[in-house]
Amino acid sequence: MRQGEIFGLAVDEFDFEGGWLAVSHQLKRIRGKYVFALPKGGKVRDVPLPAAVATVLRDHAKEFEPVDVTLPWRTPDGPLVTKRLVFSGVEGRHVRVSNFNDHHWKPALAAAGVTPAADAGARYVSAREHGMHALRHFYASVLLDSGESIRALSTYLGHSDPGFTLRTYTHLLPSSEGRTRNAVDMLYLASTTRKHPPEKGKAP
Repeated sequence: MRQGEIFGLAVDEFDFEGGWLAVSHQLKRIRGKYVFALPKGGKVRDVPLPAAVATVLRDHAKEFEPVDVTLPWRTPDGPLVTKRLVFSGVEGRHVRVSNFNDHHWKPALAAAGVTPAADAGARYVSAREHGMHALRHFYASVLLDSGESIRALSTYLGHSDPGFTLRTYTHLLPSSEGRTRNAVDMLYLASTTRKHPPEKGKAP
C-alpha cells in the first residue's frame, strides 16, 4: 500500500474471516488541506490479508482504539465523510504525513543505521529510496521471489498496466538460469528419493 492508503486505512475495509483487505481510499493532502480520496489512478482493489498481518492489526486495534475522522471527499470543499481510521495522529486526529516522516519514520531509519543521524537542529537527509514507498518494493520482491505472477502483483499494487509492473520490478525476478537449475535439481531429487526408499525398520 502507498503511504496515503495506509494512513487512510479504515476498519470497515478489513475482511478478517475471508482474508482480504479492500483498498478503497487514501488520505491525501491538497493545497495544505487533508481530504479522503480514491487511491492513485482511482484503482480501488482487494489485497490478500495474510493471517500474520491480521493478527498484528488486531493487536494494534486493541492497544490503540481506532478513531472517527471526518474530512472532505476528494477536494477541500467536497462533501464531508467520516472514516474510522486504524492509524491516528495526535489529539485523536488523522496522521499528518510531514510530522510522521520527520519525527517518526526518519528517526527510526537513523536508529536502525539505514540513514545517518541528523545533527542537532538539522533535518534528516531526504532520499526517495528511504521513504515508506520502499516498503512496496519490499512487498513486491517477497511476492516475486515466492513465484507470484506479474499480473497478480500488478493488481495488488494498484497498477493499471501489468507491463509497468514488469518494467519496474523485472530486476527482482528470479533469474531464468536459477529457475532452470532448481527445476532440474528438484526433478532429480524426487526421482532419487523414489528409487531409494528407506530400508525396512529404519527411519527415513
